[in-house]
Amino acid sequence: MKLFGYWRSSATYRIRILLNLKGVAYDYEAVDLRAGDQRGVAHLARNPQALVPVLETDGGKRLVQSQAIAEYLEETIPEPSILPKSPEDRARARAIAAAIACEAQPFMNLRVQQYLKQDVGLDDPSVHDWLQHWGGGAMKAVESLIDAQGQFAVGDAPGLAEAFIVPQLYAAQRFKLNLDALPRMKRVAAACAELAAFQDAHPDAQPDAQPDVQGR
Repeated sequence: MKLFGYWRSSATYRIRILLNLKGVAYDYEAVDLRAGDQRGVAHLARNPQALVPVLETDGGKRLVQSQAIAEYLEETIPEPSILPKSPEDRARARAIAAAIACEAQPFMNLRVQQYLKQDVGLDDPSVHDWLQHWGGGAMKAVESLIDAQGQFAVGDAPGLAEAFIVPQLYAAQRFKLNLDALPRMKRVAAACAELAAFQDAHPDAQPDAQPDVQGR
């Protein structure tokens, strides 16, 4: 398989974690969002939405949208599973992933922040307040879906939920959001940080990482 992505992309980060949890070896090609590579002819041919990640299967098919890619990986590589055992817990893990992908992360998207600054005319402090209200609020709602006890979000092993929680918390920390209301999410991220699958997927461990770059 081949993964097209960007080191700091939350959605790409999710798929790196899931591929690692599944034990899948993959090639990686960077798409520099800061340089606008996602709008180039080559990447638009992979994904007309001009987004990352794109996962190219061994058969040459190109998959987009992190939730869809996650389901594909679970369906085609069922073991080890990234979902809990009970149907109820599976539904909760999927709900956590959906809430993050559809409600929390979009508020922190580069396109949204650029619009707020360039079109709406908000200054940096106002954009931060906006992110805290909407992004932080959505993350607080996710907090209630996470197990009150234990290391992980749902059940006793990391999987789909954790693969979405960890990148979201990383993004929130980068944008300096107040995380005081998220003790469960922080607990989960701390436990995952001890695991090789998450360590190897961390943005700073990627070949296109630029740790000194500010912003996106």
